[in-house]
Amino acid sequence: MKFRTLILTALILVGFQSFGQSNYGNLSGKELNTITTAVPFMLISPDARAGAMGDVGVSTAPDVYSMHWNPAKYAWMEKEMSVGLGYSPWLRNLVPDMNLAYLAFAMRINDMSAVAATLRYFSLGDIQFTDEQGEDIGSYAPNEFAIDATYSRKLTENLSAAVAGRFIYSHLTQGQGEGSKAGTSIAADVSVYWQKDVNWFNNMDARFAWGVNISNIGSKVNYNNTSIKKDFIPTNLRFGPTLTLNIDEYNSVLISIDINKLLVPTSPIYELDSVSGDYVIVDGKDRDVSPVVGMIQSFYDAPGGFSEELREFSYSFGTEYWYNKTFAIRAGYFHEDKTKGNRKYFTLGAGLRYNVFALDCSYLIPVQTKGVTGTSPLEGTIRFNLTFDIPTKKSRAN
Repeated sequence: MKFRTLILTALILVGFQSFGQSNYGNLSGKELNTITTAVPFMLISPDARAGAMGDVGVSTAPDVYSMHWNPAKYAWMEKEMSVGLGYSPWLRNLVPDMNLAYLAFAMRINDMSAVAATLRYFSLGDIQFTDEQGEDIGSYAPNEFAIDATYSRKLTENLSAAVAGRFIYSHLTQGQGEGSKAGTSIAADVSVYWQKDVNWFNNMDARFAWGVNISNIGSKVNYNNTSIKKDFIPTNLRFGPTLTLNIDEYNSVLISIDINKLLVPTSPIYELDSVSGDYVIVDGKDRDVSPVVGMIQSFYDAPGGFSEELREFSYSFGTEYWYNKTFAIRAGYFHEDKTKGNRKYFTLGAGLRYNVFALDCSYLIPVQTKGVTGTSPLEGTIRFNLTFDIPTKKSRAN
């Protein structure tokens, strides 16, 4: 099988402007050393609100799309029941029919707890498969999806926690190739969220919040029955604060920061052994470990030492302005080190609420970085969300 098109597509799912490489003979630890995982679509922001704020969301105000960012926020939802639908054409500069669709449902059980479930579906579009001789053997539509559910509960007056379960399905080869199969994984999220009204400013109400979410803690993925090699899924640590300022009865501003780190082992540096003729690790740690060991190892295994570990953190900055809780304007910035993927972009967006309906959209503007030529695959990325708050007997009574 020739999977060149498929492999290229898989590598750019999360919009890397530069690609990973094998660290053979690279002893500086400062060259490109991107952390690679299976099912990278799990890291794509599924909602337009967060997507318009530089992909922040671990401690922003809760909504029906909180599953991806921090499930613990659901316990603080203002609405009794909500349904959300998201859609984003993805990397349209490279693949014309790739897209991400997202369906979310959340319901408050009582004043202390809530439940939620989501479906994420990623289509890689139509891909032409060929045999070893380059002969056309058909067109297929590889796809991936994830189904998850969570229970969120308040633990104190200001603190909540949640546990989420997730099933991940990745069918990239569509059964083409000897021993090929769909990859599956079972994963979980563990998260906490804290919020409190503060009197830090004269004549202005304010609320401070912070959140922590460790997502996609789960089994590795295998795409071939004839191989024992398995790939890590994108276990991710996300944390950060949010400050909301209620300027007056009609105007409010939110400022938020998210910090992310993949809890996946970094590729080590190899060197050819003159005696055995094999490549051996000369710096860094072996990646062939269990997911739990890999999470712990990810904090100290970078070949470049502590400085490289720091470069593995990415940062999101976002702000949101609301007028009369009806119209919102949003902006943000995302930064990733050039040796770890080199994604840097600004985001813009808007939101509109009317009665029980809400519509959000966002637009991404890549930053042209030194040494990178051509158009970024993220150029022109847009997202749309439609949210519907379902009136309940309790809400109608109020």
